[in-house]
Amino acid sequence: MNAYLLKMKTQISDRQFEIIEATGKILTTSGVSGLTIKNLAKEMNFTEGAIYRHFKSKEDIIVAMIEYLAENMEERYSKVLSKDKTNEENLVNLFNDQFRYFQNNSHFVSAVFSDGFMEESIKINEAILKIMAIRMKYIKPLIEEGQKTNSFTNAISSDQMLHILMGSTRLLMYKWRANEFQFNLLLKGEEMIESVLTLIRTNNSK
Repeated sequence: MNAYLLKMKTQISDRQFEIIEATGKILTTSGVSGLTIKNLAKEMNFTEGAIYRHFKSKEDIIVAMIEYLAENMEERYSKVLSKDKTNEENLVNLFNDQFRYFQNNSHFVSAVFSDGFMEESIKINEAILKIMAIRMKYIKPLIEEGQKTNSFTNAISSDQMLHILMGSTRLLMYKWRANEFQFNLLLKGEEMIESVLTLIRTNNSK
């Protein structure tokens, strides 16, 4: 069992986590349309009734999966930031931490970056928005402080800069998923962040 589960505010049992992982595998190989309780039970060699003993519905499984990621993200991000680093270094470290995590846990990408889920369920949509809120909570202050110290340009607003960074990340994730996770996400992610930083840096920064 993932050690982080012991720290979660919302406790998930070993069996529930196994179901979440199997759900991610189905999403990765078969997409949203392939995720059914029947297919999930078959993947795990369970009966459908055994799945329902742990989750009331497919929707509840996806919500638990995304909420787990949200808490995991909050935990990791809080540890990545350092007062000894510049705003730019902290920004790069935040993004690299997420790319590294997704590189090793690609099934979460299939859940978070599947538009079908957002259209299908209000609860799932709210869980995904929670992840976006956590990312903005950590990224936006770094951008604003960078603008105050004249490291980042003030020619565009911090909100627009945030949209550029998060939008670029989302596009990269879609490309990675479309390419069946074949390229090195961390390497491509580092290239993407450096490209965006090149656009938003002032002449006073590196």
